[in-house]
Amino acid sequence: MIKKNIVGTVTELISPVAEEMGIILWDVEFVKEGAKKILRITIDSEEGIDINLCEKFHRTIDPMLDEADPIDESYYLEVTSPGIEREIKTDAHISMCEGEKVEVKLYAPKNGSKAFTGTLVGLNDENKVIIIINGENVEFEKNEIAKMHTVFDF
Repeated sequence: MIKKNIVGTVTELISPVAEEMGIILWDVEFVKEGAKKILRITIDSEEGIDINLCEKFHRTIDPMLDEADPIDESYYLEVTSPGIEREIKTDAHISMCEGEKVEVKLYAPKNGSKAFTGTLVGLNDENKVIIIINGENVEFEKNEIAKMHTVFDF
């Protein structure tokens, strides 16, 4: 099965369970790390995430995944939180992180730089990501963004 199909199939299977449990399904990835294949489910909730909620969700979806068998090779199931400095990948992530400090890394330099830090405004009508940097709105095409994540000042 192709990775994208695995991710889509798993997302379809577990989304209703997440919704029923009051969990936000932040991300689903099927990745190879070293010799291991990992199905990584990243969850969030309005009240925050702790190890107990990750374990409860893991125990709930594990038998469902075993029964549906969407992955035809051995893998490790990992349920985790997105963390305080979370990666922003989708329009929904952008919407949920509006007003937060973010770092944007670009594939190619823009105005002489490939990294920008500012406050995430959101998406404009042209579907461009808007960030306030030094009091000015800066627009980024989504396809020029290599990575975007929230920033927490410790």
